[in-house]
Amino acid sequence: MSAESRYSRQIRFAGVGEDGQSRIRAARVAIVGCGALGSVQAETLARAGVGSLRLIDRDFVEASNLQRQFLFDEADAADGLPKAIAAARRLSRVNQACAIEPLVADLTAANVADLFEGIDLILDGTDNFETRYLINDAAVRSGIPWIYGAAIASYGLTFAIAPGRSACLRCVYPEFPKTPQPNCETEGVLAPVTITIAALQSAAALKILARGIEAIAPRITTIDVWSGEIRQIDLPPRDPACPCCALRKFEFLDGSRRAPISLCGRNAVQIHELHRPVDLQDLARRLALIAPVRANEFALRASIDSFELTVFPDGRAIVKGTTDPGVARSLYTRYVGA
Repeated sequence: MSAESRYSRQIRFAGVGEDGQSRIRAARVAIVGCGALGSVQAETLARAGVGSLRLIDRDFVEASNLQRQFLFDEADAADGLPKAIAAARRLSRVNQACAIEPLVADLTAANVADLFEGIDLILDGTDNFETRYLINDAAVRSGIPWIYGAAIASYGLTFAIAPGRSACLRCVYPEFPKTPQPNCETEGVLAPVTITIAALQSAAALKILARGIEAIAPRITTIDVWSGEIRQIDLPPRDPACPCCALRKFEFLDGSRRAPISLCGRNAVQIHELHRPVDLQDLARRLALIAPVRANEFALRASIDSFELTVFPDGRAIVKGTTDPGVARSLYTRYVGA
């Protein structure tokens, strides 16, 4: 099948055209998070003919994901596949011409420069402000445009950030929220709102790739799919005192503000302070003496008392059954090692 035939309906759209499709085909896009937002972004952009997609996700597929994460199926959940791997397998059947690079990794200050190397555009599919601030620092420092998106319950919002041209994330949200924020675990989330926000992010991505960042209007779009309310407001002007885009103090890149993260939609804590290889086969043999264990080349999962411990080859772990970092660290030390 020729590219002209495959993308003919998209090329006929005046906003894209043949020149725009050529730019889309040459683009390299990073998607951070392959959950409800990222899975829709990835499939939409793969079908649109984006040349290269780098899928960055630290998590694995669970049954509760299937309600809104459209790249995955029951077999993926039963096997506990990492989301990046399961997504890549699906997308390779959607468009073989799109180079899919799945990375089972937690985006950190230590690896963000490598993970965004050579990237033209970043899409936010994450679920926490800490990672978004890190994306913002890295994007502003490197001059890479990125598209923020968030959804909870029936409400979502999105806006594009053009380093050097528009307000950055810290101009809009200068600091972490001072009070605990609602999450999918407490408030739930409807698939239609995640689809809608991801679709708006994907449309903005195609517009940027086909026509350039100047084609994007600097505004925030919010939508509530339950009430039907849709609003658009202008992004605020760039803050001349912004520590990131004005003063270029990239506080989230030096790693000093990193701590264990309670994960959205789950009673869980991630442990990521330790960066050392773990022999999953050896760990599986040890833990099988005391608990049910499932393991593959990507991750090991063990059910211990009321907790579920998932360990990755790079030493990272997700401890489900608590939101207390102290409890999570204690379990990690006891069963994986200090």
